[in-house]
Amino acid sequence: MMPSSKDPTLPVDDDARLLAKRLLRTARSGALATNDGISGMPFASLVAVATEMDGTPIILTSQLSTHTQLLEADAACSLLVAASGKGDPLAHPRLTLLATARKLDRDGPETARARQRYLAHHPKAELYVDFPDFAFWRLAIEGASLNAGFGRAYRMAATDVLTPMEGLADLAAMEADALEHMNTEHADAVALYATRLCGGAPGRWKLTAIDPEGAQLISGDTVLRLNFPRPLASGEELRPMLVSLAKQARQDADSSRPAG
Repeated sequence: MMPSSKDPTLPVDDDARLLAKRLLRTARSGALATNDGISGMPFASLVAVATEMDGTPIILTSQLSTHTQLLEADAACSLLVAASGKGDPLAHPRLTLLATARKLDRDGPETARARQRYLAHHPKAELYVDFPDFAFWRLAIEGASLNAGFGRAYRMAATDVLTPMEGLADLAAMEADALEHMNTEHADAVALYATRLCGGAPGRWKLTAIDPEGAQLISGDTVLRLNFPRPLASGEELRPMLVSLAKQARQDADSSRPAG
């Protein structure tokens, strides 16, 4: 009997895109696979991961590490990020990205932006981020494979995972100030985003990143994704969006309080 040639993947839909973006945006680490041109064997290693505003993964590596040397010889790589939890690990969703790596110029503007977002996601990296042998890499996504659970596999294009940034330079410019303002002046709203809109447990929540489609919140080792009800068309829409979400979260909190 001949094996079936039917494509086992499903058509990519909005739910699949949301899941893929959540996995990537909330991941703190992933398995990086590089090519060893000498042995001809693939080399996998664990790396800490953050994302640029459009969702492009960024990693910080030491010149002493094997994967850095392999990326310098061959920029083709893949990155696996996965959700974790109780039970069978293969029952949880995971995303594999096919990418081309590019080392960022240490003194360039790209590095300054990458450093800001990386440290917001990995604050302990402050201890070594400026060591002379460390550098940031940008992993330009070429395609992706999402496994959302048994029988739910998707073959994705880069556009399914990344967020369009056309006309949103003002949002990138205001991100750092907006985060500082929300975390210092509106910590109560940030906590409500996490607990009422994202289902998180009470904790010391901080808003750590913003993009046109949502934001990340971190408390300890937990990272949550707050999806906006609609994408932002400009930076001017950020404040009204955050105010509207805070109002929604407070109304949810009030409605759940026992009467009397």
